[in-house]
Amino acid sequence: MEQTISVSVNGRQYERSVEPRLLLSDFLRHDIGLSGTHVGCEHGVCGACTVLVDSVAVRSCLMFAVQANGREVTTVEGLDGGQEELHPIQHGFWEKHGLQCGFCTPGILMTLVPFLEENPDPSEDEIREILSGNICRCTGYQKIVEAVQLSARLLQEKPA
Repeated sequence: MEQTISVSVNGRQYERSVEPRLLLSDFLRHDIGLSGTHVGCEHGVCGACTVLVDSVAVRSCLMFAVQANGREVTTVEGLDGGQEELHPIQHGFWEKHGLQCGFCTPGILMTLVPFLEENPDPSEDEIREILSGNICRCTGYQKIVEAVQLSARLLQEKPA
């Protein structure tokens, strides 16, 4: 039996009837057409599906869409806050070449948003620790670490 949910995604309200077992990742990708949230392992291990739910990084492949009812979801598409310019974290990744194929990148970016808010000047070890929950098969992570370091500096320089 379908349930009606109302979810704010990237500042836009969506009301849909969904099956209780529909995953949040599938709701985002298929029901509302936001394909930036990638699905890799479907077990919450790879981190590609990471989104923010009420500003907390979660694996959208492990959460049902009905659990997002009444909540605020932010996907990689909403990272710029509607400003149509790169978010400082995106800019850091662009500047430092912190991606190759890009499949893992949306999940990494969304993982970093709350991390860098809580830890604006992370050490390399702290960066590697937070990245340990996101699998990247293309890089050796060094360029990603450098991108995070630059992103942290750019966020500190960003006017409030």
